[in-house]
Amino acid sequence: MAGIYWQSGTAQLLPRLIAGRTRGPLFLTGRKAPAGTATLDVCEETSRARLSYRRAEEIFEESTRLLANPLALPEDIEDLEGWTLHRLRHSALTHDAENGTSTPILLARSRHASVRSLERYARPAVDAVARHVAEHDPAARRRG
Repeated sequence: MAGIYWQSGTAQLLPRLIAGRTRGPLFLTGRKAPAGTATLDVCEETSRARLSYRRAEEIFEESTRLLANPLALPEDIEDLEGWTLHRLRHSALTHDAENGTSTPILLARSRHASVRSLERYARPAVDAVARHVAEHDPAARRRG
């Protein structure tokens, strides 16, 4: 089984979310699971079903509309677009790539099997490429 590694901010929030539970789905729907739902997708304590990725995406997008549009007025919230889970993942991988994280580590974090599928995430910004070139310039090292 592959491990899951959390950064400190997430690791500090997880105990509150888990609330002492040792098994079962972490993110749950607001209602009981329909008959026939796979046992692993049902919380033993509440009988609620695991939240689908699609629904988690909807909730996250709705919840981040004002964060993604800081100059917008709250009354315009219905017309705004929030962040997506995909964008959140993309941002984390892009920042890692910009900070020099190796390709094997990026592949492991993203759980992609090939470098080709990772290309869409690892697109460092122009300033990150410029910083990298400057930091690895042999002439600059000789001068310093």
